[in-house]
Amino acid sequence: MSNNTFATTRRQLLKTSAAGVTLLAMPGLVGKAGAQEKLKVAAIYTVPVEQQWVSRIHKAANAAVERGDIEYVFSENTSNSDYERVMREYSEAGHDLIIGEVFAVEDAARQVARDYPDKAYLMGSSFLPMDDTPNFAVFDNYIQDASYLSGIIAGSMTKSKNIGMVGGFPIPEVNRLMHAFMAGVREKAPDTTFQVAFIGSWFDPPKAKETAFAQIDAGADIMYAERFGVSDAAKERDILAIGNVIDTQTDYPNTVVASALWHFEPTLDAAIAKVKAGEFKADNYGVYSFMKEGGCTLAPLGTFEGKVPQDALDLVAEKETAIKSGGYIVEINDEEPKSS
Repeated sequence: MSNNTFATTRRQLLKTSAAGVTLLAMPGLVGKAGAQEKLKVAAIYTVPVEQQWVSRIHKAANAAVERGDIEYVFSENTSNSDYERVMREYSEAGHDLIIGEVFAVEDAARQVARDYPDKAYLMGSSFLPMDDTPNFAVFDNYIQDASYLSGIIAGSMTKSKNIGMVGGFPIPEVNRLMHAFMAGVREKAPDTTFQVAFIGSWFDPPKAKETAFAQIDAGADIMYAERFGVSDAAKERDILAIGNVIDTQTDYPNTVVASALWHFEPTLDAAIAKVKAGEFKADNYGVYSFMKEGGCTLAPLGTFEGKVPQDALDLVAEKETAIKSGGYIVEINDEEPKSS
């Protein structure tokens, strides 16, 4: 199946999922039906565990350890060229569930899953499950709901109506959050212009900071901090920032107004339950990141309590209620955002 076909099918699935349709399921169950012992879980990360996206997976896994549900080991900073080897080693070592992110190694990762049909794989991916890998489920950070709400706050706080946005790569996982944020901004400031840039790295704070400085010099008075380093630039130039995936306000108490938080716990907990029940299969776990599933929230305002206009807070509360009830659906737009 071509990548274009994958992408088209994926968009169709997520539109229906957002409207409340059940998860995609394929034949072929994997797991430990009736087993009460702890699951052995291994994770493979291509970046450090403190990186925003991966840190949320790591946090959820450690929470499952504390509950006594799983045993957990992980590898971080695994290169793409080494990913398949590490994945095979964990598969051979008797782990029941293997998690990770395979955006750059899709083909190799799926082949490993085919070679170990009795193992369960839950992988961050831009694509859907496939018929020939019934033990390979996918997930993604569909936190567009919280990103949209953070945009409403940003739109109420910008004075120059010029917002800078610095991302890692223009892939669906980043694009959809940027679009949702921009849509939220336009709820309060429809005439806002956006400067959009990508640094070509998932973890290069100095480059992200440099790019943010350029956007601030070009008039941005709020920065969308999709990458580490952006909030540092905002802090040094005494402007505001909006966080992504994690809450960094403790580190930037006078800079980060709000953050769209990703909670991986619903995704991982669903997979653990399926493996324990012997019912794990090639599902799309992306919808567990939706706000109505508890997969994302807007961070507390904290130090900015009382500093955000009340009309913006009222709109946030109204939209959040509608999102959770299914009365309002934030658009999922995976296309690359452009400066405008």
